Amino acid sequence: MSEVELDQVAAERLSHADRVFTSDLSIDEFLLLENLGFEPLEFVMGTSVFHIGWQPQQRMRSMEMTVLTGAMYQARENAMARMQAEADAVHADGVVGMRLNWRQHGVSAEHIEFIAVGTSVRYAKEPGRYRRPDGRAFTSHLSGQDLFKLASAGYAPVAFVLGNCVYHVAAQGFMQTVKQMGRNMEMPQWTQAYYESREIAMSRMQAEAERDGAGGVVGVSFTASEWVWGPHTMEFYTSGTAVRRVGEARPMNPSPVLGMG
Repeated sequence: MSEVELDQVAAERLSHADRVFTSDLSIDEFLLLENLGFEPLEFVMGTSVFHIGWQPQQRMRSMEMTVLTGAMYQARENAMARMQAEADAVHADGVVGMRLNWRQHGVSAEHIEFIAVGTSVRYAKEPGRYRRPDGRAFTSHLSGQDLFKLASAGYAPVAFVLGNCVYHVAAQGFMQTVKQMGRNMEMPQWTQAYYESREIAMSRMQAEAERDGAGGVVGVSFTASEWVWGPHTMEFYTSGTAVRRVGEARPMNPSPVLGMG
C-alpha cells in the first residue's frame, strides 16, 4: 500500500485524539481486545471518489479489461492508504474491524466512491510489538473476537490484502447457441473465463501478502459483480487479512454458555 500525506481536515480532527477515544467496536470486541492489551485510539477512515475509464472490448474474445481493473484497484488503494495515514498519525499499532465499502456517486454510473473505515488501536503492554515488518500500523478486517483467537494462536495481522480482475467473457457464436438449445451441456468459454479471472484475482491477493512479509491469509472472501458493464463483463474481487507468526500459541479455555430461551 502506497504512503500518502495526511489530509488537513483529518489532521485537525486527529489532533484531539488523545482526549477521548472513538471506536465502532462492539462491547464484546472492546473487552476482548482490552484483555489482549489493546486500547482503542480513534475511528479512522479514508475515501476516494473515482471516475471509471472506458476501454474497448472484442465481443467474441474473453480477456481482462486492464483499464477497468486498474481503476477499481486504484480507487480502493486510495481509500485504504488514507485510512492508513490516519492510523499512523495517531501512532497506532493497527486498525481492527476494517471495512471497505463502495457506493455509486452522483448521477453517472461511472462515478463510484470507496470508503475504508476501522478502529485504530495501540498495544499498551508493548507499543510497536504488533506493527507490520515495515514499522507501519497493521490493517485487518477481522472482528475483535477473531483477532483475540488469532493472537491466542500466536499470530498477528499484517495487512488487509486484496486482488481484483475485471474480465470480459466472450459471447457465444450462433451455432453454439443453436446446439445447446434444450440440452444439458457445459458452456466452455464461460467456464474457462471464470477460471482465469478468479485465478488472476487470487494470485494478486497472494502477491500482496508476500510483499508485506506475511505467512498466510485468513478470512478470505470472494465476490463477482457486474457493476456497470453489463452481463458479459464483471469484476472478480477477493480479500482477506494477511498474518504472520509472532509467538507460541496460548491455551484457550472455552466456557460453556447456557441459553435463557
